[in-house]
Amino acid sequence: MTAERIHASPGQHGLARRIQDVVTDRATHRGGDRGSYTLEAIVCLTVLVPILGIIAAFGLAGLGDSTAANAAAAAARAASESDDPDTAQTRGRQAALDSLGQAQRACASSDIVVDTSGFPADPGQPGSVTVRVDCTIPLAKLAVPGLPGTKTLTATRHSAVDRYVDRTGDGGGP
Repeated sequence: MTAERIHASPGQHGLARRIQDVVTDRATHRGGDRGSYTLEAIVCLTVLVPILGIIAAFGLAGLGDSTAANAAAAAARAASESDDPDTAQTRGRQAALDSLGQAQRACASSDIVVDTSGFPADPGQPGSVTVRVDCTIPLAKLAVPGLPGTKTLTATRHSAVDRYVDRTGDGGGP
């Protein structure tokens, strides 16, 4: 029984011998492992590359969404400060273009719609300006299977028009 215990829990000599056996065994069987690292790398890359592409697509979508939202908010704010609908159209569109220009390459293309139909004609009337900005982001460059070539993100913002400002254009009030 004592011999079994010694065999079951080897001392330092037994442990050193087992380590040497493992090292010797790996050295003699090394030829069978050739190319396994290359194969593992290929398998890992085929899984990791699409995942990284999807993460990049989400990043581009987030950037495009915030770019469109910021441009729409700036345009609505600028348009609502105008004195008449025509000036509101021009100022809103220019503010959106300026905001999109600061974002540089976030949007491959964009569409800006400034709706001044809620612009009041007379002071004291409530009104608002609505701006919609469409930002098209390119996804084809990511080369991830299953992703569309482009994605259009839309942001709409409203801004109240100051109801106590003369909007008739003649400088006088009622």
